[in-house]
Amino acid sequence: MVVLSVPAEVTVILLDIEGTTTPIAFVKDILFPYIKENVKEYLQTHWEEEECQQDISLLRKQAEEDSHLDGAVPIPAAPENGADDLQLMIQAVVDNVCWQMSLDRKTTALKQLQGHMWRAAFTAGHVKAEFFEDVVPAVRKWREAGMKVYIYSSGSVEAQKLLFGYSTEGDILELVDGHFDTKIGHKVESESYRKIANSIGCSTNNILFLTDVTLEASAAEEADVHVAVVVRPGNAGLTDDEKTYYSLITSFSELYLPSST
Repeated sequence: MVVLSVPAEVTVILLDIEGTTTPIAFVKDILFPYIKENVKEYLQTHWEEEECQQDISLLRKQAEEDSHLDGAVPIPAAPENGADDLQLMIQAVVDNVCWQMSLDRKTTALKQLQGHMWRAAFTAGHVKAEFFEDVVPAVRKWREAGMKVYIYSSGSVEAQKLLFGYSTEGDILELVDGHFDTKIGHKVESESYRKIANSIGCSTNNILFLTDVTLEASAAEEADVHVAVVVRPGNAGLTDDEKTYYSLITSFSELYLPSST
């Protein structure tokens, strides 16, 4: 087993989700298709609710900002009257959501609606989150050793909490000290990691960030955060240069905490 020794100054482990704690296949083959298959029915069911209207209003604002983009799908203003207008409006929202998802957009508007849809799915027991088998035992061990564990994902904080609250391992939310999403900044921008350190109340060099995405690892490093790149089945391949440059792990059990001996 490859062992990566965690620097003694590290007191916080910051985790990505997709491709790091959770198989990309779960997100790509279960979570995202669930949205596409159910968004129309969800909008029809929840249309009158304030939360749903807020989601649509945010999506409409995003659609206005996107109007210059190729293939952008506009969302008309609220329907004046009639069921036909309403159905056209719902279809426009569905088309916009599917368009954004086809481009793998990470807009807050899209993530917010997805988060609310997933909440309905998880709480109803239609979906349970999957974690790699090494994740939960390792996180328990880190916490016993006095580490703090935070999540930083492009999925909304609400969606993150659903994953940890409704998983195949049960409710494991108590293993996480806090959550960050793109509201603090994008994961490929080094300033985001400085803001996270500031929010936690530590220095950036007290953080070890685990991610499968080298662009994120590079941004974190620029902010003086320690990084390790996680290699999991189904993740994008790394170049030879990336393999040489970054510390790589294939399981959380490969992290060695000097403080835990």
